[in-house]
This record gives sequence, C-alpha cells and structure tokens, in this order.
Amino acid sequence: MTTFATTGSDSGSAGGNTLTRDALAVLQPGFDGTTAPDWVRRRLGEGLASVALFGRNVVTEEQVTALTAELRAEREDLLVAIDEESGDVTRLDVRTGSSFPGNHALGAVDDPALTRGVARELGRRLAACGVTFDWAPSADVNANPDNPVIGVRSFGADTALVARHTAAWVEGLQSTGVAACTKHFPGHGDTNVDSHHAVPRIDVDADTLYERELPPFRAAIEAGTRAVMSAHILVPALDAERPGTLSRRVLTELLRGELGFQGLIVTDGMEMRAISGTYGLEHGVVLAIAAGADAICVGGGLCDEATVLNLRDALVAAVRSGELPEERLADAAARVRELARWTAETRKDAEAVVPEPEIGLVAARRALAVTRAGSAAPVTEPVFVAQFNPAPNIAVGGQTPWGVAAELRRLLPGSAEGSFSGPDAGRAALAAAGGRRVVAVVRDEHRHSWMGTALDALLAARPDTVVVEMGVPQAPPRGAPHIATHGAARVCGVAAAEAVVAG
Repeated sequence: MTTFATTGSDSGSAGGNTLTRDALAVLQPGFDGTTAPDWVRRRLGEGLASVALFGRNVVTEEQVTALTAELRAEREDLLVAIDEESGDVTRLDVRTGSSFPGNHALGAVDDPALTRGVARELGRRLAACGVTFDWAPSADVNANPDNPVIGVRSFGADTALVARHTAAWVEGLQSTGVAACTKHFPGHGDTNVDSHHAVPRIDVDADTLYERELPPFRAAIEAGTRAVMSAHILVPALDAERPGTLSRRVLTELLRGELGFQGLIVTDGMEMRAISGTYGLEHGVVLAIAAGADAICVGGGLCDEATVLNLRDALVAAVRSGELPEERLADAAARVRELARWTAETRKDAEAVVPEPEIGLVAARRALAVTRAGSAAPVTEPVFVAQFNPAPNIAVGGQTPWGVAAELRRLLPGSAEGSFSGPDAGRAALAAAGGRRVVAVVRDEHRHSWMGTALDALLAARPDTVVVEMGVPQAPPRGAPHIATHGAARVCGVAAAEAVVAG
C-alpha cells in the first residue's frame, strides 16, 4: 500500500504553507468509489482533515470499515462524515432501507429514552464502521405540512416535542463517540421550496423565529452537540440579503453570540442551487467561511479532485486579496482539527455500548397508528401491493427501497406488486390487482393530489382496500384499515406489513 503521509499532524511544510493547509482543512469533500482514491489520500498528507461518505461509497458495513481504515492509514485523526439521519435519509442502509425509524416516527412515540436508545445504537454501528461525524439530527420544526424537503425528517410540528427529542438524539449518538451535527440552522421547517433547487424564504417575524424555530437548537447546544449545520434559507427577519449559510448575522451574531455555540459550524451541501446557482460555488464557499462557517460540505454531486483544488485555491486567493481575513480561516481550520481530535479520543466509547439490534424494529412498531373503519375481514390470502410513487426527494435519494411489498411477500407468499403514479394510477392498480385484495401504499398523500384521486378510485371499487401511509399522515385516514407508519424506513415497512396481516 502506498503511503502519502505518516501522521495526522498539520505541522511542517508538507503540501504547502499554513494558509494552503488551512484552506484544505475546512473542506469536507466526497469522492467516488468504495475504496480510498489516491488523490484523497494524497491531500490528507497536505492538510485535508475531513472526508464525507455518501450512498455511492457504501456496499456493506465491512466494506465501509475497510475504506475508513484505508483513509486513517494516512491521517489517524481524520473526520469521516456521513449523512445518516436514519429513517428515510440513510446512507449506511442505502441498499436495503434503514434499520431505524426516522425522526417523525420517534416523535410520534414521544419517548425520549427510546429516541436516545435508537441514536445510541445507530452511533454504535457508525463507530464500528469508522464513521465519526454524523450530519444529523434534523432539529427543524415541521411547521409547514407541505414542506417538500423536511416532512418525516422532522420529529414533528410541536416545538417542545422537537426540542426534547433533538436533545435525546444528540445525547444518544454522542455517547458512542460519534459527533452529532444538528441541522438545519436557523430552521428549515416552514418552507415550501427545496434548497437543492432554489433559495427558500421564511417570512416570519423575529418573535415567531425565536419561539418556534430556535428552541430545538438551544436544546441541542445544551445537550452538547459538537456541530451545527447551516441552512441555505433566506430569513428576512434576521438578514434580508443573504441566506443563513452566508450570513454573519445568522452564524456569528445569532448562533455564536446569542446562543453561545462554540462547536463546529458546517454548511449544508454547497453544490445546492440555492448557493451555487446564485453566488457560484467558489464565491459561495468564501462567503460562508467569512460569515462564520468552519467546514464546507461538498461532494454530494461534485466529488472530484479538481473541485477540491478549486475551492482550496479560491479560499487562498480570498485571503490574499483581503476578502477573507486570514485569522477567520485559521480559526475555522482549528475548529475542524479540534473536532477531529475529540472523535479520535472518544472512538473507543462505542466499544462499551451494549448492542440493541432490535431497537429499531421495536420503535417502528410503537410508532404505528392503525385506524379501523367498519368490519373489513382480516387479510389472510395473497394481496396485491399498489405502491404510489412520488418524485424522489433529493435528500432522500431515489435508490433506497421503501414500501411493504417485500415483507408481505414473505408473510403472504404469492402476493404481487406494482408501482404507479399519475392521474390514472388508481384505475391501473385495480386492473393489475385482478381478484386480489389491494394494499395501497402512499407517501405524503396530502402533498400529491393524484394520490388522493388514486385512493378514491380504489376505495370506490374495493372498499376493503388497506391503506398504508408512509409519509406525514396529514390527510384524513381512510382504508380498511388505515396504517400510518410516520416514515418509510425498512423497519417501518416491516411493522406495517405485520399490522396488515394482524388485521
């Protein structure tokens, strides 16, 4: 094995001067492949202190463990980050669906001890794979039920509930030595635009912001969250010109000053159109560090060496031109290295955690809400599962399987399935079902009028249709029965299938 660096130290002159090393240290890039690329290993010897893993880097836990070991051979105190919220947003279980229910399911149960336990077991698994930094939990209050990007990623619409579960999740995860990153500051729950596509705007007054959006972040800070992620959202009550990620008022004055947060501030993905499409990627990165961010998340889309070098050079040029104070860049780099040291010192904490491999399924079962109407017969024969598929959420990704079909095929051999979308989905599902009883699976019916139309057609022709809602259960329950899972994790599908058969 070729070795490009012998230690994780940032002292010395390898790879360039202090300014260049600091510019590399604030970047958290992704990369392609399931093994460590030579260019990443080389840059670790030049000052890079973090890398990010995405679904494309994950095949099995054993493979991830080998990958992180390769990387740490170059830098022992390396921060290895991942976007593992559990529930709908999973990278570790990207090919199977998550073994843990997401925030909305945990909020529906409303047992902070359970939330703490789920996060602890997730942290134990991450630590065992060599992952030390998790871009989670989401502390957003889902104030707008039509929000296209948060939804079941939130613990709920009640601020106090979100605050207590955010704190519990942070405590559980960090008890394993994995750093939590509470997001999306100052709160992404009251938007109707996805910042992957454009700049969302939250037009609430300052009192509403302080009373509704900020308490979960206060709770996370009090619980000791090691990091906070900024949101690419415009909040005129705070800053009428720049989104949170680029706003000194939001990051330095509010988060650092008023809330007293002294940990790492990391940006949301900088390739998202809210930043790159408005300010340009390189300029956006400079503005973010100047505003108070310490680490730059990049690599969800652009994950090549050229991007990393362009961003490094943009930061160096901004310091030399006077646009970015050198001490601000140095402070940001120092905060990254400090978190890396903390994770290196606490990685062994996970070894003391007693495994609870079934806690995710236990939580998913507790989160179910089953509404029975009439006297529909129990499901005992093979069924037809009609899955109504909305367009995939970019944060969730389109490759993670969801639904109840696989588990129902196991419980009711001979069951069949089909995927449908659009205004004729209901009639198409009826034709495909034949004589089988239908189990209709929806995700956020309230946000997709065609899903409601499809269910109207199904229930008019087949009143015994079972309806499984795997998103936010905002629409009135209907079906025989109606089963709300509060999320589309694999374990939520297992729990729902058990409820279908149990009647």
